[in-house]
Amino acid sequence: PPAVSRAVDRATAGRLSGPVLLNTRGRRMDRHAATRRLRRLAAVAGVHLPRMHPHMLRHTYVTTMLDAGVDLRDVQIAARHADPRTTMRYDRARTTLDRHPNYILAAYMASGT
Repeated sequence: PPAVSRAVDRATAGRLSGPVLLNTRGRRMDRHAATRRLRRLAAVAGVHLPRMHPHMLRHTYVTTMLDAGVDLRDVQIAARHADPRTTMRYDRARTTLDRHPNYILAAYMASGT
């Protein structure tokens, strides 16, 4: 999306290679610094999760695509997973009844389409 592209352009400041996120010394940001930055940004946005970490963004990415109806294979490719079971592990929301395959099928059949 254009907004993401602009954000990456700002973060890289014209650099064509190397890490996207840099620390205050201009070096690659380590995972601890990335976690601290994410937690600060989340707090500013009003999101308070006790164990917030950058990998949660990957879970959100996969789950949101599946919620939007993107085919599992396409999500698997976008997430760069070799095995679809890995993609399914990322999707924690699959345990809710409204997303259970039997309920989806029943709703489809009841709609008459």
